[in-house]
Amino acid sequence: MVSKVRTALISVSDKTGIVEFAQYLAKNNVEIISTGGTSKALRDAGLRIRDVSELTNFPEIMDGRVKTLHPKVHGGILARRDSQSHLDAMKKHSIEPIDMVVINLYPFEQTVAGGGNFTDCIENIDIGGPSMVRSAAKNHNDVTIICNPTRYDDVVADMNANQGSTSLELRKNLALEAFSLTAKYDTAISNWFAGQLDAGEDMPDKLHVTGQKTLSLRYGENPHQKAALYSDNSGESGVVNATQLQGKELSYNNIADTDAAFDLVSEFDEPAVAIIKHANPCGTAIGSDVVDAYRRALACDPVSAYGGILAFNRTFTGDMAEELGKLFAEVIIAPEFDDQAKDILSRKKNLRLLETVTMPERSNNRLLIKSVSGGLLVQNRDNIVLNRDDLHIATKRKPSKKELEDMIFAFTVCKHVKSNAIVYAKDKATIGIGAGQMSRVDSSRIGAWKAAETCTSVENATGSVFASDAFLPFADGLENAAEHGVTAVIQPGGSIRDEEVIEAANKHDIAMVFTGIRHFRH
Repeated sequence: MVSKVRTALISVSDKTGIVEFAQYLAKNNVEIISTGGTSKALRDAGLRIRDVSELTNFPEIMDGRVKTLHPKVHGGILARRDSQSHLDAMKKHSIEPIDMVVINLYPFEQTVAGGGNFTDCIENIDIGGPSMVRSAAKNHNDVTIICNPTRYDDVVADMNANQGSTSLELRKNLALEAFSLTAKYDTAISNWFAGQLDAGEDMPDKLHVTGQKTLSLRYGENPHQKAALYSDNSGESGVVNATQLQGKELSYNNIADTDAAFDLVSEFDEPAVAIIKHANPCGTAIGSDVVDAYRRALACDPVSAYGGILAFNRTFTGDMAEELGKLFAEVIIAPEFDDQAKDILSRKKNLRLLETVTMPERSNNRLLIKSVSGGLLVQNRDNIVLNRDDLHIATKRKPSKKELEDMIFAFTVCKHVKSNAIVYAKDKATIGIGAGQMSRVDSSRIGAWKAAETCTSVENATGSVFASDAFLPFADGLENAAEHGVTAVIQPGGSIRDEEVIEAANKHDIAMVFTGIRHFRH
């Protein structure tokens, strides 16, 4: 056990709880050294404070950029108490030991997130703070480093249990937190700075990724796999930053599917519902309100919807909760749940409710990262929003306004279906989805089979549209769609057999448009 904490250096930008913690230290005869705004806050609370400039016998200079970068600060932190040569050096140079360092860093990330200009962001890059944090963490055998205000109570309890000292176990854990903080901080600065430079590259030469564990999971996709959920601290609306209102703990598969559902429903401005099963939509629709959208989404594949994930882009209402009835769902995610809905759904004890408050920006260009052997595979998000001006009409017959609206809807859903992907839709609702097949024709057949089930007959499916995530390599997929009442087709185009496919469409009086955009999803 080290000796009692006798001197603490405190310099924090986040002053949450710092007065109370400093008062505890003062009552335990700990001398407090501080500077700047922290010193003022503690003095205003009636505490006796020693200025860093008094310790170093050197004033703060350069607008405060240089104040703690001094041997009497870092020597006091880094000196090993079990090394006679260190102790001799301290005595020779009049360096006093510093037993505790309480630091949190300039709010660089908050400045960037708040839209700070280049100069403001640069000024909020902390230099002295990370240096002291790393010094104290390195010398955790003798020094306690505290970077997080939520840890003050833990330190108080530990000091009370150890007659004014801190335990080595706590100091090691706090040191780990400290090094994690400086790594995250430097990563944020590096990534921001890279984004400021126009090097003509679509992807950064160096990619730094950090995450903060927010949830330990029982297991991964399967019980023999370990898993956890991490936040990238972006604050983006979605499953990571949602509030869980009720229900069992989330599983790995719950989170993956909920993210897929929320990503899809976020595509639409009108009231929309997406039902996801195993990362694929089994029903998506736009409606006059969420109840209408839900009914039409559920009709696409009510069997697969059992045990699925439901995502809404509007408030989940009491009427919607009544409509849900006895359907078993794993998770419901929505911007908000009204009081009546919460009351009704509380009867489903295991149903997980996630409230996001806001919807994400569709233009978000976050990086999608996949682990591969020996490295990372990285791309930006597929966030293209299709509009009519992007479409090239390839057939003799032009699509009607309604067909165009349904085609754009179907192609948008296609973006969120595993390749090979085929979507049949009518009246801005999916009626059949073929997903994840090795053959595009098989996806077309599965989608047509589902559409026949949904509409009960080809006659009822007549007037539907057909969307493909990639070009149709042969006319057979279109021929199959024609047999099931499809009147319009949307696809990227670009096959060497486009003319053959166009000819087949003209033969069946099908309107077909090319997007020039592919939406593979693996």
